[in-house]
Amino acid sequence: MTPRLTVRRLGLAEYAPVWRAMQDFTDQRDDATTDELWLVQHPPVFTQGQAGRAEHLLAPGDIPVIQVDRGGQVTYHGPGQIVAYPLIDLRRLGLGVKHFVNRIEEAIIRVLGRYGVTGERVAGAPGIYVAGSKIASLGLRVRRGCSFHGLAFNIDMDLEPFRRINPCGYAGLEVIQLSALAPVEFAAVESHLIEELGALLGYSEVVIETESTT
Repeated sequence: MTPRLTVRRLGLAEYAPVWRAMQDFTDQRDDATTDELWLVQHPPVFTQGQAGRAEHLLAPGDIPVIQVDRGGQVTYHGPGQIVAYPLIDLRRLGLGVKHFVNRIEEAIIRVLGRYGVTGERVAGAPGIYVAGSKIASLGLRVRRGCSFHGLAFNIDMDLEPFRRINPCGYAGLEVIQLSALAPVEFAAVESHLIEELGALLGYSEVVIETESTT
């Protein structure tokens, strides 16, 4: 039987403590540890992936920049964006990283479809796009077969800070959000994402909790 998934809705939380908590959770887990999905909004912050290049930070201004241990280039997190961290034992699910990424992307595509929006993949550029504009980004890390970091899905936020960077390392890439395409309620979109991720990853039980990990 597929292990259950525990979902933790963390609300608004600073980036660095959540990042450290993800690392600790991953380092301390064992074969019996329940998989978790953390959902959070972060105060304004730029995060730069392991391969991130300084030239993609154009004018960060007063927004902090944090160098982190995920894949990918620079991105922005801020209120009104769903940030989801799947802390998953991929070996237990029998998933390779490529298939795992594909299922995360498919979950976002299905959520968009509920609002009449067509999401698309772009070869060689992880994330989901709508008519060429990026609406969700992915940056994962896998350690000992277990994932952390995750996805950022733009719902109803201030997009201006994306103009201070080359999003995900692409100069001139337009970034979009769901609220510009359809009427949305943030918590409802978050619930749809939980449902789609749980189904696509094959969990028979999804338990939702609201608490702090930090």
